Amino acid sequence: MSYNTFGHLFRVTTWGESHGPALGATVDGCPPGIEITEDFIQVFMDRRRPGQSKETTQRKEPDRVKILSGVFEGKSTGTPIQLMIENTDQRSKDYGEIARQFRPGHADITYHQKYGTRDYRGGGRSSARETAARVAAGGVAQAVLAQLVPELSITGYMVQMGAKHIDRSRFDAAQILQNPFFIPDADVVAEWADYLQAIRKQHSSVGAKIEVVATGVPVGLGAPIYAKIDTELAAAIMSINAVKGVEIGEGMDAANLTGVENADEIIMGPQGPEYLTNHAGGILGGITTGQPVVVRFSVKPTSSMLTPRRSINMSGEAVEVVTKGRHDPCVGIRAVPVAEAMVACVILDHLLMDRGQTGGMRGQIG
Repeated sequence: MSYNTFGHLFRVTTWGESHGPALGATVDGCPPGIEITEDFIQVFMDRRRPGQSKETTQRKEPDRVKILSGVFEGKSTGTPIQLMIENTDQRSKDYGEIARQFRPGHADITYHQKYGTRDYRGGGRSSARETAARVAAGGVAQAVLAQLVPELSITGYMVQMGAKHIDRSRFDAAQILQNPFFIPDADVVAEWADYLQAIRKQHSSVGAKIEVVATGVPVGLGAPIYAKIDTELAAAIMSINAVKGVEIGEGMDAANLTGVENADEIIMGPQGPEYLTNHAGGILGGITTGQPVVVRFSVKPTSSMLTPRRSINMSGEAVEVVTKGRHDPCVGIRAVPVAEAMVACVILDHLLMDRGQTGGMRGQIG
């Protein structure tokens, strides 16, 4: 199975399956001399780790990351960094009944039609468990960015879960890591928890919308036409399991605006050009403006449910499928740290490409 690698200079290859002995990532292109430790990466792993609250899957995985190569005496050597995360709480027997059935909403049927074989235990490579490897690689990217661009910060949070939307007038960034939903509003956490538990008791699931904002992004990252940074951010986010839509800045709502409303006016400030608004999401012509980069995406409801759904088996016979096991009633919750990781990898990749092409040289204004 090909296409398990993304990136240009900072390249990440993920490997492993949901119910195999381990999964992980090989990171190539990390600059040498960067301080990288397992403990630093573990901070990001713990944000995604399952089984931490009743709002997520009850699969108990410590998700301890191990660095097998590419780091010596606490610093990167410039050689490939091998990251491994052992699977310790697999229950493959939960999937025995669907070995010859195709779960509606899953990749079972398309994997079988394309490859003629599939790992039915949790979905194999199509499982959201694969994203643990991305978060580990994103931890490496964050370590590099912390040294090369210390003012850069990447923050993800949930803005919608099913029928529930945040009130941006009550936005409190300090609350994002204080609740299991990554919501920037402490006052609605209990309400959202009750809502999700009601969905779970109905043997159903619900979708979500996530926003990621990167501040302190240098001007000039990205390039026309086929290396636009928004193109690659969209591709990176879209590659996350269950993501069905991605937008940058104003996104789909730009269709509701006039040109006068949408064009971000520019003035000359004491430190250079300044923008009065940010409808563009920090990117113009595929190149960063220095404003916050804003990425928003939608995650579909989890397809694994106890409610019977009609499908077929490998013989083409009609069946009813009930997916047993431990599943997220809203997989969008744990997509937040995954998206942060993907944004970090893309920004670092483009930073390295820009250094290679322009050496960081910039056109002067004023």
